Amino acid sequence: MSKKNNGASNALVQGSILAVASIISRIIGLIYRIPMQRILGDIGIGYYSTAFEIYNVMLIISSYSLPLAVSKMVSAKMAKKRRTATYQILKCALLFATISGTTVALILFFGGNFFATTLLNTPYSIFALRVLAPGLLVVAVLGVIRGFFQGLGTMMPSAVSQIIEQIVNAIVSVWAAYVLYRTGTRIGAVLGDKEHYAAAYGAAGGTLGTVLGSVAALLFVVFIFAIYMKVFKRQMKRERNVRVSSFGYTMKILVITVIPVLLSTTIYNISSIIDQGIFKQVALLQGYTQNDIDVWWGVYTGKYKLLINVPISIASAMAASFVPVLTGAYHRDDMEAVRGQINLSTRFIMVVAFPCAVGLAVFGLPIFNILFSSTRATNAEASLMMYVGAVAVVFYSLSTLSNGLLQGIDRLKVPVINAAISIVAHVIVLILLMLIFRLNIHAVVLANTFFALLMCFMNSMALKKYSGFKQEIKKTFIIPAISSLIMGVISYIVYFILYKACHIEIIAFILAAIIAVISYAVALLLLKGLTEDELRHFPKGTLIIKVAKKCHLL
Repeated sequence: MSKKNNGASNALVQGSILAVASIISRIIGLIYRIPMQRILGDIGIGYYSTAFEIYNVMLIISSYSLPLAVSKMVSAKMAKKRRTATYQILKCALLFATISGTTVALILFFGGNFFATTLLNTPYSIFALRVLAPGLLVVAVLGVIRGFFQGLGTMMPSAVSQIIEQIVNAIVSVWAAYVLYRTGTRIGAVLGDKEHYAAAYGAAGGTLGTVLGSVAALLFVVFIFAIYMKVFKRQMKRERNVRVSSFGYTMKILVITVIPVLLSTTIYNISSIIDQGIFKQVALLQGYTQNDIDVWWGVYTGKYKLLINVPISIASAMAASFVPVLTGAYHRDDMEAVRGQINLSTRFIMVVAFPCAVGLAVFGLPIFNILFSSTRATNAEASLMMYVGAVAVVFYSLSTLSNGLLQGIDRLKVPVINAAISIVAHVIVLILLMLIFRLNIHAVVLANTFFALLMCFMNSMALKKYSGFKQEIKKTFIIPAISSLIMGVISYIVYFILYKACHIEIIAFILAAIIAVISYAVALLLLKGLTEDELRHFPKGTLIIKVAKKCHLL
């Protein structure tokens, strides 16, 4: 196998490790959201989600871009075996993370009332916001160490720490939500607003798990880091005639690398905050009650977005794994390798995203009923959102991946410009859908889908311009889409028959899901969506090929 193929395959394997960890983390997140939903209700989940929307923006501003920036810089230095320079980058990044994380944590803690009340018209989310504030510093430092290991070409510390983080998060969140919900009930009874204080305190308890989960993950990666640094420093001592840039210059390069990525991710992810502000203000003007608005937003963030973010996390993992490899190939001026890696990562993501989108659209209601049986009254609303907006999984997956690919070939400003254009168009579409068509929360779903679609189109044009990559259409998009539709029809028929026969939703869904996986794989291979050579690059590709040949699918 050529060096180019080795690099692409390794990136795909490392990305798959991180993707599997992300999926496991998301599944844990889905599982613990079941008791959380029962404890907090839709209103409490709305407060919880509002706090997280603000927290995520602050996280993006302070440290979200650090893992990618650090991995990019580390991979460039390690490609030349310059460990001393790599260590300098690490020290600068840790200092940057400490300063930025502390600053933003203080802003969130003391300025939380402005964000919750003035900006988003959700004053009861203030308690959850203040609990989340210290987590910004923890996650900033955690991100640097994760980025350092990713730059070295291993995703394992990031993957394992993600799972540890989510397990601790799940346990603490449910326990603290239960305890503080009861506390809030007592306080609310005294203040004359038992329902909202109970939900607000419960939401704050739920966010405590996020902070302690991040602390647990940080302790794990610091332990691995301390062990590895003993070996790393011995290797540094063996370097001869080493010239290292000054600390100030290295910090300058780090900041120059971080800022475009930060702006891109901020604009790309800030749409949710903008959505919430516009949606709540316009909905109030249209005569909807505050309670209805809070419930709708809770369903949108706590059910619809919770599910679609599971497959989208795979694209984030692929982007994280391919950026260091792309950077190395680009700096070697190996454009053939660059185009090959762009093609492989895009093909992989589309093979996954299309069936996920169709599966969520078809099985939205059964999934919501299984996960959130205590709030069936709003599950129909959530399933309608999923039916309308499941296709966003495809667009967000592709736009997330293409953002990372552009950053990997040193086009850091391009995703910033594309995201800025998309967010302006997105806001216009959202306002029109709400004011003219009065689609309330469904306007948010459709506007977000449009945002991701526009990002996909502009990023695709940019990749073609700067790398010479020409996107193949049939195998990348058409065949996975057709295969997914075949899967959707077959699996729904199976589900319908089984449910009519046994009237047990979870059994019918599990069996139908198994049939969905099998039918999609068969349809994809029969339609020649993947060749034997392409499958060989996939994780466990050799095993997949053997099984496919035995079944006469290859």
